[in-house]
Amino acid sequence: MELYNLKHPAQRVSFTEALKLGLGMDRGLFFPSYIPRLQNVDDLLALPFVERSKRVLGAWLASELGQETVDALVEKAFNFPLSLVPVDEKRSSLELFHGPTLAFKDFGARFMAQCLNTLGGKAPLTILTATSGDTGAAVADAFYGLDNVRVMVLYPKGKISELQEKMFTTLGNNIHTVAVASDFDACQALVKQAFEDHDIRDGLRLNSANSINISRLLAQICYYFEAVARYRQQHQDAPVIAVPSGNFGNLTAGLLAKAMGLPVKRFIAATNSNDTVPRYLAFGDWAPKQTIATMSNAMDVAEPSNWPRVEAIFKEMKWPLTELTGVAISESQTHQSLLELHGLGYQAEPHAAIAARALAVCLTENERGIFLATAHPAKFKDVVDRELGTSLALPPALEHVKEKEVLSVTLAADFAALKAHMLSVLG
Repeated sequence: MELYNLKHPAQRVSFTEALKLGLGMDRGLFFPSYIPRLQNVDDLLALPFVERSKRVLGAWLASELGQETVDALVEKAFNFPLSLVPVDEKRSSLELFHGPTLAFKDFGARFMAQCLNTLGGKAPLTILTATSGDTGAAVADAFYGLDNVRVMVLYPKGKISELQEKMFTTLGNNIHTVAVASDFDACQALVKQAFEDHDIRDGLRLNSANSINISRLLAQICYYFEAVARYRQQHQDAPVIAVPSGNFGNLTAGLLAKAMGLPVKRFIAATNSNDTVPRYLAFGDWAPKQTIATMSNAMDVAEPSNWPRVEAIFKEMKWPLTELTGVAISESQTHQSLLELHGLGYQAEPHAAIAARALAVCLTENERGIFLATAHPAKFKDVVDRELGTSLALPPALEHVKEKEVLSVTLAADFAALKAHMLSVLG
């Protein structure tokens, strides 16, 4: 598999190289030189999830890694269920939160961990990643205890839920966490600065587990195939899919699935009040504003770093960007969506509620669709209980960590301070 740097197309790398580098020169994102088109998609959709995922990822990776290696990576990474749940006559929820950290990030993080464990070599690696909520837990769980891998997770202090925080800041061992006194965009900027610093990048053999790493995006393609496979058991048309969008890695994976031949009618990019992309799609001006804190905190991203990949897919496939619908859902609309879903007998959390609302307002009379439920409602227990007047029971994974001590250090959004800390702890 060959990939090129979107900022510097002359920089071309293999999947293994992109996996280890994370970012290209000048913070450029790696993008595939070729998107494989699958044959006999209907036959693929009839396969079980793991078997189908081997074929889907094999289309990308078998020529470089060998199909047997791809099969082993998939079997080790995708060892938990997912489900498609009807909500009303026109909408179904793709529940992606049945993995070990109760969030969709488990798919990408576990696949990346297995890839690095298999392909990373014997020298120690450092994983540096920023999280707006769920990435931190998924990455920490996926890499916890792996030999020769150290992990440092940055997150915005006081701007993720307490239970989200507890899931990755209480582990210790090879997992190090930093609460940054700012927002997610500042955390992401610090990560990008670290990749440009020779002492850190080369001295610590730096890698990133954010959705900027191509291995995570490839893994996420697989659950879009599962969504349509289950949808096709009841319907023959192509669904509309609404994706709760923050850093836009999830939508990127969905678009890659469609580019491979998956029958999806169209995508809806659903954001909260951080509406850079919906405004861009409507008016043509890329004009990020100051990040706004919302109840859907994992989507509090004003400058989504995966957006260049979205545009690259549309260019590669010669799709007009007008085929992508962008919808911004306000806090009051999120509240109303939570109430509506609760009334329908479906327990959601704010991110799923945003996607569900966007899907409802965008479906035409003859369309049906799927919205992505990216996290277990109990990960946002404080918000859900407040908005619905309920008292959610905690699943075992959260009950286990709720009383544990947070082991994070707090730093200002200052690269010099972060560099000194990283070299002290990891050097």
